[in-house]
Amino acid sequence: MDIGFIGLGNMGSAMVANLLKAGHRVRVWNRTAEAARALADKGAVPVDRPHDAFGGDAVLSMLADDRAVRAVLLDGGVLEQAPAGLVHANMATISVALAQELAERHAARGIGYVAAPVFGRPPAAAAAQLNIVTAGAADALARVQPLFDVLGQRTWPVGDDPVRANVVKLSGNFMIAAAIEAMGEATTLAAAYGVEPRDLLEILTNTLFAAPAYKGYGEQIASGRYEPAGFKLALGLKDVRLALEAGEGRSVPLPLGSLLRDGFLDSIAHGDGEKDWAALALVARRRAGQG
Repeated sequence: MDIGFIGLGNMGSAMVANLLKAGHRVRVWNRTAEAARALADKGAVPVDRPHDAFGGDAVLSMLADDRAVRAVLLDGGVLEQAPAGLVHANMATISVALAQELAERHAARGIGYVAAPVFGRPPAAAAAQLNIVTAGAADALARVQPLFDVLGQRTWPVGDDPVRANVVKLSGNFMIAAAIEAMGEATTLAAAYGVEPRDLLEILTNTLFAAPAYKGYGEQIASGRYEPAGFKLALGLKDVRLALEAGEGRSVPLPLGSLLRDGFLDSIAHGDGEKDWAALALVARRRAGQG
């Protein structure tokens, strides 16, 4: 397929590399050109404007947040110049309000829109082991499913309303943040009685909580290894805020979300915003005078 790809951070670059390996022609654009040039050595075709990537059979985008999506795709007039009949799969984690706006703006231009946020960090993207949550019209989903088959281990469709996929992604990240907070508090409690965090987490992540999120983040907490960041703590705050916003939009209280937001703010105030969001666990230690 002839594909455009917009947004070449750690996730996007790994995804493009896999699409190239699968034999697709990929035109790439990034706000900083160095990432696009690096992929040219693997066969990608760098373009000068996002408009030039927004064509062909389909376009995928993996931008950082609402602000980046709006600046690149909406404020820059990309949709107004895109050919009708194109399918765009937005794989970023964005607000439900922006997801709704994007669906409406694409429909007005005759462009298929699929929300396709992913679960998985850069190593999973490089290994083509992402889990991709999708929502959109059936014909648009069918167009881009072969690309998702290259990028992920499984696609999880949740209906025709793109907003649903973004709500699933926000809910998942909300639960990960809650797991990190729980492990931070539990290890702090155990440490107050002489139990090493590693010993506690080895027991719990191999018995009651033998799940990838607990195992992976538990190892980071046990080892105190928060750099380099696989997912920056500041982005964790962004996603918790988006979950709270989504809850407010449907009168769904999220009292745990308020606690998590304050914990992330505490972390950023202590200079941890660029660390992995597992560093949220340090907040409980500071409160207990252990850090």
